[in-house]
Amino acid sequence: MKGRMDVYLITGVAGFIGANLANKLLIWENKGIKIIGIDNLNNYYDIKLKEYRLNKLKKFENFEFLECDISNKETIEEAFRKYKPSIVVNLAAQAGVRYSITNPDAYINSNIIGFYNILECCRKYTVQHLVYASSSSVYGSNKKIPYSTDDKTDMPVSLYAATKKSNELLAYSYSKLYNIPSTGLRFFTIYGPAGRPDMAYFKFTNKLLKGEKIQIYNYGKCKRDFTYIDDIIEAIVKIMTKIPCKRDGKDGLPVPPYKLYNIGKGSPVNLLDFIEILQEELIEAKVLPKSYDFEAHKELVAMQPGDVPITYADTKKLEEAINFKPSTPLREGLKKFAKWYKEYYM
Repeated sequence: MKGRMDVYLITGVAGFIGANLANKLLIWENKGIKIIGIDNLNNYYDIKLKEYRLNKLKKFENFEFLECDISNKETIEEAFRKYKPSIVVNLAAQAGVRYSITNPDAYINSNIIGFYNILECCRKYTVQHLVYASSSSVYGSNKKIPYSTDDKTDMPVSLYAATKKSNELLAYSYSKLYNIPSTGLRFFTIYGPAGRPDMAYFKFTNKLLKGEKIQIYNYGKCKRDFTYIDDIIEAIVKIMTKIPCKRDGKDGLPVPPYKLYNIGKGSPVNLLDFIEILQEELIEAKVLPKSYDFEAHKELVAMQPGDVPITYADTKKLEEAINFKPSTPLREGLKKFAKWYKEYYM
C-alpha cells in the first residue's frame, strides 16, 4: 500500500453493529487500514457485553479505541484532527424507542448534539464518505408498506424516531452546503449473537430462562423485518465504498452527494412465529429444557406507546446500488444466537 494508511473512524464501536463492522473490516482489510473506534461505554445496558465485544477488537494491532462521548465537541474534534479519517461511520446513538419516553435528555445529547459534532468535524477535516445510522422508526405511523425511502417520514411516533429523522435532515443540509458525501442507513430489526439485551428476542430469552412470562405486544399481531447482523454488516461494508458523487441537476444546480437506503430483509415475520422458532432453537442449544411449556410463559398484551404493528423494508434501491440483499434464514440466525447465548451466559 502506498503512502499513508487509510483511517476509518467508527463511533459506537462497542455496540452491536459497530463491533461487528470493525471486526469484519479488520479481518477483511487485514493491515490495509487503521480503525479508530469511539464509544462512551454508557450503562444503557450491561457494560460487560460491550467490553466483551471490545476485547475482541483490541487483539488487532491496527485498532485503536478512544473512550469518549460524541456529544463532547472538543474530544471528537481532537480525534479528527489527530487521525484525519477518510471514512467515518457514525453508529453512536442513544437507542431504544420506549427508553426515549422517560429519558429524553440522552437522545438530544447523543443523537442531535453528538451527530452535529460529527458533521462539523466532517466539514472541517474533509472526509471521503460519512455513513451514518438512521432507523426504520422514521417511517412512524406511515400506513403504506413495504416502507420505501421515497415515502414521507414526517410523522414520527417517538422521540427516538424524531432524532433519527433529524440526523437525515442535518446530513442532507451539510451534504448540500459543504459537498460532504453522506449515506444514511435505515436499519430494520437487527438480531444475532452478542446483540443488544434490550431487544425483544434477547429479553424473551432472559425471561424464559428465569421462568418468567414474556409480554407479546399488540396481542401477537406485530410483524417485524428481522435482519441478521452479518447481512447488516455486509451491506454497510459494500455501501462504504459506494461514495455518492456530486453532480448537476436538470435545473443546473448541484445535487448533493447524498443517499438513503433501507437495510432490511424485506420479508416481515409475525412475532409469534419468531418466538416459536426462538424457543425451538433455545431448546436445541440446551438453553431451555425439552419439556419447556412455552404456552404457560407467554402473555398477549396491548400495543405500547411509540410502537407500530408492522414494519418491513422495500430494498430495491439497496439491491440496485450494491447488488446485495439480506437473506439469512430466520432459523439459521436464531440458531447462532442460541448457541452464543449458551456459551456466553451458561
